[in-house]
Amino acid sequence: MIYKDSRQLQRELQAEGTSYQQLLDETRKELALRHLQNLDTPIHDVAFLLGFSEPSAFHRAFKRWTGQTPRVYRLSSGSM
Repeated sequence: MIYKDSRQLQRELQAEGTSYQQLLDETRKELALRHLQNLDTPIHDVAFLLGFSEPSAFHRAFKRWTGQTPRVYRLSSGSM
């Protein structure tokens, strides 16, 4: 479907019970979990790959999504 304007997209997402920000956060979270499995990718690079302007913003978002920091997640997932 092609949307003529952002309001139309917002209405469609609202009808589905979601928002652009929720979809963006879910996508970023899934990608972060995948990227953190790769030890060759530094955590600050993951932050920039996901579109965060600063690693600290990524750390806060990741902690909000998972309850732990990216480093703790990486350690606990057995990747290190």
